[in-house]
Amino acid sequence: MAGHRVFSISVASVYPHYITKAEKKGRTKAEVDELICWLTGHSQQTLHEELEKKTTFEDFFNHAPQLNPARSLIKGVVCGIRVEEIEDPMMRELRYLDKIIDELAKGKAMEKIKRS
Repeated sequence: MAGHRVFSISVASVYPHYITKAEKKGRTKAEVDELICWLTGHSQQTLHEELEKKTTFEDFFNHAPQLNPARSLIKGVVCGIRVEEIEDPMMRELRYLDKIIDELAKGKAMEKIKRS
């Protein structure tokens, strides 16, 4: 079975939308980067290398340096679907990312977003 179409989209093509969403609510690009790095284990440098390479979401998550074990604590609804109930592992990773960006834009504290 072929993966969902979104898996083949480059992270770089969606990244500006994450930034815009956060900045519209008074948050910063640095906070978006911090959360993406927290989730995937990327450093600031490797994150930007992946963006420059136009890495797909599938490759971005499959080759992430160290997916954060605390990500399984991310709960809630994204696009009308409960994140913790998503069966496809790749789609769940994508929705974890969407959820933490949503939480950032809603003003949630970084420590709470990171489940610290």
